[in-house]
Amino acid sequence: MVNIRKRGRSFHVDFVMGEVRLRGSLATHNKEAARRVANKLETAISEGPSSAGWNELRTVLPMGTLSRFAQFVGAKETYQPTWNELDHSFNVHMGQRIKIGKLQNSTAERYRVTLREFQAFLSEQQITLLSEITKPVVEKFKVWRVERINKRKFSRGATSLALDAAILHRVFAHGVDAEMIAKNPVRMEGRPGENPQGGAEPFTAKALSLMRDKAAEDVIAFLLLRWTGLRGSDAVALTWAEIHFDRREIERITQKRRKKVILPIHPELLFVLETDFAERQPKPADRVLLNPTTRTPLTRPRLYHRILALGKRAGVVDAHPHRFRDTLAVDMLTRGASPYDVAKMLGDTIETVEKHYTPFVKELRERVRSILETGVGLEELAQKASERSQFPIKKPN
Repeated sequence: MVNIRKRGRSFHVDFVMGEVRLRGSLATHNKEAARRVANKLETAISEGPSSAGWNELRTVLPMGTLSRFAQFVGAKETYQPTWNELDHSFNVHMGQRIKIGKLQNSTAERYRVTLREFQAFLSEQQITLLSEITKPVVEKFKVWRVERINKRKFSRGATSLALDAAILHRVFAHGVDAEMIAKNPVRMEGRPGENPQGGAEPFTAKALSLMRDKAAEDVIAFLLLRWTGLRGSDAVALTWAEIHFDRREIERITQKRRKKVILPIHPELLFVLETDFAERQPKPADRVLLNPTTRTPLTRPRLYHRILALGKRAGVVDAHPHRFRDTLAVDMLTRGASPYDVAKMLGDTIETVEKHYTPFVKELRERVRSILETGVGLEELAQKASERSQFPIKKPN
C-alpha cells in the first residue's frame, strides 16, 4: 500500500507490505503531483521488475527513492543520474522560483553562465555521470575556469571565481535535496563579491568630467548612473512611471534586494529627463533608457558595453556601470552623509556600506586622524582624574 505524507515542505511516499516499510522523497511541494507519482510507483511495484513504469519513474523520482523501491522489487538496472539531468532539474527549479518572485531573471542568467562553463569543462573531461564529479574534479574545474577568465580583458584577477563556486555549490545542494547525489562535492571560495584588497572603485572627479564631455548620445545613461547609483539591472529596467517629476524623485523596488528606494533627482539629471520626456512623449510603462542606435530598450549587457565604450572615448580605463554606484556612495560619505543615509539611498545594508565603501574614503580617515590628534584621549582624562584625587577640592565649612 503506497501513501503520501507531507514532511517539511515537500511530500514523501510510504510503502508498507507486511513487515516491510519503505520511505522516500517525491521531491515536490504539490500534493496532486505527489499523488500522481505515488500512483505510478504503486503500479510499477505491482507489475514487478519488468514493468515499463520504472523507466518513466527515473525522470520524476529522486535517485534515493527510485533505488530503494527498485531494489525491493528486484529491478536489475541501477539508476545513474547524469549532469545533464541535474542541469535540467535545476533550470526547472529556477523557473519555478522566478514565477513566484523569489528569483530574478538576471540572477538566473548569471547562474546559467556558470552552468554552461561547467558543462564545457565536463565535455572536455568526458564526464557525464554525477558519480564521476568528485571534489578533485571540481577543484580542477576551478583552475580551468581561472585560466579561461584571465584570457579576457579586464578579468580583475578572476575574482568572479568565488561566485562560480557559490553557484555550483547551490546547484549540487539542489541535487542533494533531490537525492540525485549523496554529498555536495563543491567547496566554497569565500563570499562572492568580497574583496578586502579592492573595495570600492569610484571614478575621480577628472574621470567624471572627461566622460561627461564625451557622453553625447549616452548622456542620459551616464547621468542616471552618476546621480542615482542604480545597479545596471535597475537602470535598464527603470520606467517613466517610476519617475515622479512633481516630487523630483525616482521611486523603485530594487531587483537584487527587493528594497524600495526613493532617490532625489539631481538638477543635472532632471533637466535631461524632462527634455527627453517632452520629445518622446512616452507611456508610463516605457523604459527610460533606450539604445541610441536601435531606439529599443537598453539591455544590461548593452549598457555595460556602451559605458565601456564611453570610457574608451574619454580615456578612462575600465569604466563599467557599477563604478558609478561606488562613486555616488563615496561622494555622499565625503559630503558628510552617514552609512545609514548611503544604505537607504542605494537600497543596501549598513554593513555592506561600512565594509565596502567607508574604509576607502580618504576624507573620513583624515577626519578620524584630526579627532585623535586634537581631542582629549583616555590617557589625558586619566591624568586629570589622578591630579584631582591628589589635590581634592576642600568644601567650605
